[in-house]
Amino acid sequence: MSFLIVVCGRCGGFLLAKAEQETRTCPYCGSKITLYKAKKVASAETAHEASTILRKLKRNAVLKRKTAKRP
Repeated sequence: MSFLIVVCGRCGGFLLAKAEQETRTCPYCGSKITLYKAKKVASAETAHEASTILRKLKRNAVLKRKTAKRP
């Protein structure tokens, strides 16, 4: 089983989905995402690998926001 990491088109949140899923609901904004249309940022073969990638992407996004807010 493989996994995808996609970006919500509405709020920009990262989501984890099984590759064979067709849709996913964003846990951040509630938007329904059609996975074949969504921006795919990574894929993984195992759930553990996918969650590791997802954590790194989220951490990097937070760091970018923090550095962007500095005067």
